[in-house]
Order: sequence, then C-alpha cells, then structure tokens
Amino acid sequence: MGYIRRNSVILLTLIGFAVCFITLSNNQDTDNRSLRMEYDEKVKNLDERLQETVKLHEARKIEIYHLQRQVAHALEEQKNISASFRDGGGVKRTLSGLGGNSVLHLPSALSYLPHINGKPGSLQPAFQLSQGISRVSIVIGIPTIKRDIESYIIPTLRSLLDGLSPEEKLDCLIVVFIAELDLVYVKSQADEIKEAFPTEVESGLLEVISPPASYYPDLDNLKETFGDSKERVKWRTKQNLDFSFLMMYCQPKATYYVQLEDDIIAKPGYITTMKNFAQQQKSDDWVLLEFSSLGFIGKLFKSSDLGLVVEFFLMFHKEKPIDWLLDHILYVKVCNPEKDNKHCTRQKAQLRIRFKPSLYQHVGTHSSLKGKLQKLKDKDFGKGKLPQHSLNPPAEISTTIKPYQKYTLEKAYKGEDIFWGILPKAGSVVRFIFNPPIKIISYRFVSGNADHPGDIFTNTTVEVMPSYQQQKKEGLLETDEDNKSKHTNDGYIQIGEFKDGRIMGDMDKKLDKVQEIRLRVQSNAKAWVILSDVS
Repeated sequence: MGYIRRNSVILLTLIGFAVCFITLSNNQDTDNRSLRMEYDEKVKNLDERLQETVKLHEARKIEIYHLQRQVAHALEEQKNISASFRDGGGVKRTLSGLGGNSVLHLPSALSYLPHINGKPGSLQPAFQLSQGISRVSIVIGIPTIKRDIESYIIPTLRSLLDGLSPEEKLDCLIVVFIAELDLVYVKSQADEIKEAFPTEVESGLLEVISPPASYYPDLDNLKETFGDSKERVKWRTKQNLDFSFLMMYCQPKATYYVQLEDDIIAKPGYITTMKNFAQQQKSDDWVLLEFSSLGFIGKLFKSSDLGLVVEFFLMFHKEKPIDWLLDHILYVKVCNPEKDNKHCTRQKAQLRIRFKPSLYQHVGTHSSLKGKLQKLKDKDFGKGKLPQHSLNPPAEISTTIKPYQKYTLEKAYKGEDIFWGILPKAGSVVRFIFNPPIKIISYRFVSGNADHPGDIFTNTTVEVMPSYQQQKKEGLLETDEDNKSKHTNDGYIQIGEFKDGRIMGDMDKKLDKVQEIRLRVQSNAKAWVILSDVS
C-alpha cells in the first residue's frame, strides 16, 4: 500500500509539473504574439510617418525652389526701380500726361464689360486655393463646370501629374478654373482635388480658383445668332468669358500659357516637349502652337500675347463661339481680303503651327453643353508612344542626302515628322553638331516605318567626335593598335553600325562631352531611307 501511495504522489507531482509547464508555455506564446503584434504596429506607424515625411519633403523642396526664383525676380525688379529713379522720374512724367485732363479716352477690356465698372472685386477670384507660385515656364489652365452625368477632372489631373518628371514639376503650374458661382459646390470640388493630390496642392503645383458672380453680365437676354438656340448662345457666351478670366489670371505666372479641357489624358513628357517645340521655332511671329487637333485642347500661347487674345475674345464674346474668334485673330493679322482663301490658309498656317503626334487625347463623352454627346477622338494621338526625339537638345543639323519634298532632317530631329531621303550614296552623311559640346548618356536611331518598312539605313555606321579638349586630355585620337579599328581617317570614333535598320545604346563614359554625332553611309543604297526616330 505504501508503495502504491508513493507512486500516486509521484504521478500527481509529475502531472502538476506538466500542467504548470503547459500553462507557462501558453502564457509565453501569448506574450510573444502580443509583442509581435505590438512590434508590427510600431513598424506600420513608422512607415506611415516616413511616407508622410517624404511627401512633405517633396512639397517643401518645390516651395523652396519657387521662393528662390521669386527672390531673384524681386532683386531684379528692385534694380529696375532704382534705375528708373536715376532716370529722373521719366516714367512718372509719362504717366502724369495720361491723367484726367486728357482729351482722348483709351479703350480697355473694361469697355466690353461695362457692368463691372465700379466693382473691383469682379476681376478677383471668389475662391482661391493657391500658394502664389509664379515665374515658371508653362502654366496650364483647365476650365471645368458641374456636369450632370460624369465628372472627368480627377482622372484628367491624375494623367497630367503622372506625366511630369520631378524637374518638370519645378517649372510648371496647373490652374483648375471651376466656372461655377455656387461656392458650396466650388469648395467641395476643391476639397476633392486637395484630398486626391495633397502634395501637389501643398507645394503650389496645383491651384484651384472660381470666378465671382459680378464678373458675368446678364446671360438670359442675349441675341440669338447663327441659328443657335438660346441655351447654346448662353453656353458659348459664358465659355468666352470663362476662358478670358482664366487667361487673365494665368498670364503673369509663366512664359507660356497652355489651355486644356477637363476630360483629356496626356502623354508623359508633355511639358518638356511643348517647351522645346516652342523654343525651337525660328521666328517669334507665331500666335499659337497646337498639340492636339481637337477643340481648345493643347493650345499654347506666349503669355505676352494673352492681352491681345483676351481683349479680342471680350470684344466679341456675345457674337461668336471661341474657336471662331481665335481663327478671326489670325485672319485679321495676315489675310489679304483681295486674295483667295488658299492664300489666307497658307498665311495663317505660319501663325498656327501644329505639332505631331498629338500630346493629348479627348476621353469624355458628355459635353459641358447639357444634353450634347461629344465622342470626338484625336486620330494623331494613337500613333504610338511619344518618341524621345522631341526632347532633343539644340543642334546644328545637316545632311548630304537629298530630302523628299517636306520630309526634312530638321523636322525629324524636332519630332514634327520623318526624314525621307532619296537614294543615299557611299559617303553620304547625316550630321548633328552640338555647340557647345554636350554630355550624351544614350542614343537611338530608327529608320523605316510601318508604311515603308524597306526604307532603312543599311551598311551605315554611327560615329562621334568628342570635344577637342577631351580628345587631347584622354588621347582618344591616338591610333595605337588597340584603338585603330574604332577610329576613322578624319578623327571620328565609330560607336556602332545599323542592324535591321536601327541602332541604340549607351555612350561610352570615356568620351565625356561630344561635339558631333555622324551617320555615314558606307555603300550605295538600293532604296530611299526614312529616319523616323532620333533621340
């Protein structure tokens, strides 16, 4: 019996230890899970704080950049003011001559909006969400109104913002003009934009404004013209006034003004492409550059010309639609009434210059005019991804290959069209000279296209001429045995050869800055050649 009792005691003791061990293990597992959950929560919080800090850093970076530009501009203005004082107050004397004793009355935009006389607030936004950014290269104006069926403004802004590089965000501004008088609606739209794009609003890249009610005349008693209904006359008249207000607001903020619609998508790189295309124009006589064939989409003006454009729109805002008025500006400038329409069309084409492929596509189906369906599509938008050749640096361009009709090498380099050359011969060259020499990271040349796949460069080499200083420093022109095969007799370095009509690659870092790139045909060609992509 004693033996049995001892065994029972031992067994009960062991069971007790086992229960305690299991209980302690469970408690320990529970504690470990709690610690892991607490750790995961801390990591999540830290990650969220990090993301928020990154956004704030980007916003502050843009803000600092624009503040630096504004300070530089203020210093320049201060210098000009000091110069005017040294001039003996000539400006003051000139202005005093235009005082109340003047016999002549100078017309202005106010002459066409008599209802706003004595109401200075009529030309001030009723609502404004802005950081006061200015002195950028391009300001984009986007008018939008309340749509009964579907709003496109958020997807439009997302496409535009996604298509900007960090550098482009520092040199442009997007202004959304909510052309509605209901401030409750305006503020709700502004809040929606701010919620969707907080960093862009905080940095000043994205602004929202709306007009005051006193800016508009009575739109219910307009004369019906051109067979348009009363509702359509009211819509087009308000549109003329809306566009004019937006242009007046944006004019002092940038070198160029671009107007878009609120239902579009954009190709990446559109800002740099537009800026380069504007700067590549040989003459400054142009009035607008078009980056879409539709409506008032992708129309770029020099900001210095907006005063004339706005005054013309206001002068006839009750008479005709906005696109007619824009065409009339060009007609007044260059068309001779004594010559035919063909001559007029040719003259206007010099002021209204089209860029292809289109940078913007219209995606909306419901027009801002109630009940109207708008299914228009830009046929030039879908011709493939925007090639990098539209971003090419300035260069002196020449070729010994005769171009076919209008298909010049210069247009291919700018991205306006292809280069189409007639039967290259052995020794024919295409040259791109950079003065001063530039650093080139990569290169790409594509010949032929879908319509003429056989018009390609064959047996053609790509050669570069490094800057003279770099050649001398690095001894790149030495003709030792290792380098002999890469050099030409006239000092160029061969970097590759066309294969299947194309060549692309990274530039050798040893070359540093490049003075010239040359394409050289090694044998007589059996077909014409097309250069469709240069970048």
